[in-house]
Amino acid sequence: MQKPVDLGHGISMIDLYDLGVAQRTGTYVLHEEEIAIIETGPSPSVPYLLKGLETLQIDPADIRYIIVTHIHLDHAGGAGALLEKCPNARVIVHPKGKRHLADPSRLIAGAKAVYRENFDELFSPVLPVPEDRLIVKEDGDTLTLSNERTLTFLDTPGHANHHFSIYDSRSRGVFTGDTIGVFYPQLLKDGLEYCLPSTSPNQFRPEAMLQSAERLEQLQPERIYFGHFGMLENPRAAFEQLRFWLPKFVEAGEKVMAEQHDAPMQEKTKAVFQALYQEVSAFLQEKNIPSTSEAYDIIRLDLQVCSMGIVDYLQKTIQQG
Repeated sequence: MQKPVDLGHGISMIDLYDLGVAQRTGTYVLHEEEIAIIETGPSPSVPYLLKGLETLQIDPADIRYIIVTHIHLDHAGGAGALLEKCPNARVIVHPKGKRHLADPSRLIAGAKAVYRENFDELFSPVLPVPEDRLIVKEDGDTLTLSNERTLTFLDTPGHANHHFSIYDSRSRGVFTGDTIGVFYPQLLKDGLEYCLPSTSPNQFRPEAMLQSAERLEQLQPERIYFGHFGMLENPRAAFEQLRFWLPKFVEAGEKVMAEQHDAPMQEKTKAVFQALYQEVSAFLQEKNIPSTSEAYDIIRLDLQVCSMGIVDYLQKTIQQG
């Protein structure tokens, strides 16, 4: 297990080994008078999180706030399990996510529809969070952890309606969850700072995603802290790549929907994935990324879920039209 990484500005990152993969999902620890962590990962990642806290010499009883950017299980599924180990902590969540942490039955059903027989291995158990231990933060609300650090919560839909991003006054960075996509640090050794949109079902909306990204860009952050995975000190690269790739994702979906409008959803999703993976692979090969890079396996997994979200979004668009 990799030791927690010191990112500077009083922030450490713990690798959660989500999906059993290194550099996939991380928890950020904010070392202040009132200790806070951002993202829990799924329940199977909680032992890694606790081990990371032990390495940092942090007693879970000293944690005051567990913050989740949104309630998808790879970000917040472990909140209930972690809370049992953190008796003095409360969970901060977007207002549209509160009821689903208190009663995760719909979250579980939605994830089972996507991950099917793999659900238990990836996410179980998903424990409810007691309502009296939940705190809602509305758009623009703040949380002061010390004289040096105030967090500001910003409603940033597009990936999900229950998503906020968090501006950190001390690092002048933003914890973006999945709002502006996924960062692939595996490619840094090849000299590439690479991000892709995260368009998973079932609340993906491309226009809202671009508007949220623009709002965050206007803050002129000095660094981005991604849910997947790590810190990027070149925020401009992330925003530019979102604007480059998101239209391509939607166009690939629109082409498949037009050509295979009578095909089953599963076939449409498969076709969108194949189109996206071919385009992304060609791009990476042009950048001289070797076919042996572990990034390809992670990107393949991501694009499979992204394809589901694209088809779901376009199907809804057709039905509404």
